[in-house]
Amino acid sequence: MQAMQPSSPRKGLKFLSFFSVLVLGFIILSLFTTGYFDFQAVVIQARTRFDPVIDTPTLNLSHWIKLPLNPMNNMTEEELFWRASLVPKVKNYSFKRVPKVAFMFLTRGPLPFYPLWEKFFQEHDGLFSIYVHALPEYTPEFGRKSVFYQRQIPSQPAEWGKMNMIEAERRLLANALLDWSNERFVLLSESCIPLFPFPVVYKYLIEAKYSFVGSFIDPGPHGRGRYNPRMAPEVNVSQWRKGSQWFEVQRTLAVNIISDTKYFLKFKEFCRPPCYVDEHYFPTMLALESPSLIAGRSVTWVDWSRGGSHPATFGKGDVTEAFLKRVKDEQKCRYNGNGSSVCFLFARKFAPSALEPLLRFSSSVLGFSTK
Repeated sequence: MQAMQPSSPRKGLKFLSFFSVLVLGFIILSLFTTGYFDFQAVVIQARTRFDPVIDTPTLNLSHWIKLPLNPMNNMTEEELFWRASLVPKVKNYSFKRVPKVAFMFLTRGPLPFYPLWEKFFQEHDGLFSIYVHALPEYTPEFGRKSVFYQRQIPSQPAEWGKMNMIEAERRLLANALLDWSNERFVLLSESCIPLFPFPVVYKYLIEAKYSFVGSFIDPGPHGRGRYNPRMAPEVNVSQWRKGSQWFEVQRTLAVNIISDTKYFLKFKEFCRPPCYVDEHYFPTMLALESPSLIAGRSVTWVDWSRGGSHPATFGKGDVTEAFLKRVKDEQKCRYNGNGSSVCFLFARKFAPSALEPLLRFSSSVLGFSTK
């Protein structure tokens, strides 16, 4: 039997060299891999800190000026009034702005004259906005093609002669102010009708130098007789004014109205029936704060000749061609400092039964489009 030969020293050396290369390669690979992932972590962290998030849309001007088609919102009243009171210091708008007239309807429920208003607004899209403040429980049923469709704003109860009526009017103004294009703001009721075609009304209001707020001194029991001395020193009896509830104001005054707390709180506490805030708050506050900006008259015609605490109401039998022409044309007033025969753009109070003759005269007398 042969004895086993010892391993060759050369083979052992080769094995040791191979093992050393293998270990060295593993070490290098480990260092490279660790460094690579550390580098990637640094890159990811840097991107997280400095790179914009790709999925988030870039903030641009449209975020500030574009409004949803439906004016309903989830803002609290505090948030609404804060947002609506924002005023840019730069007078020139940085976007294309076509001034609009905001038509604000203060109503208990239905708008019986909406077919007449539909004819009035026809073919004038982009020049007007509509806002409706009704009782909270009222659900409108306007069709999708109606200009009144989804134009109702968040509302609260409003009662004649009480401060919640003023709150409703301020709520309408605040919602309308959210649209930067609204330049003039007119308050209307469900019993109001337009007396002239839209282009006449639009031009009259947009070009007016003054806001149409009735404000005059009434020394009698239904004027100064309603003044409460506890309203001093903010308002003294010589500053007490009276006027129509149905106003029209420019944007500057609309902002002033919703921003006011000085006079609002005084009227809320000390002007209660038989003091009626809707006849005194705006006339007094604006006469004190912005006397040079108001015309001292309304653009809504009413008839107080029958006496009583409410103006006359006109039904189907009252609406004739002669009646409408008298209301429209037989007037004299001042407009932009000059004499004018166009004084009233709207009229009230009309009963729902008046709709039929009003539609019949809408083209021949009121001048609305026949399309």
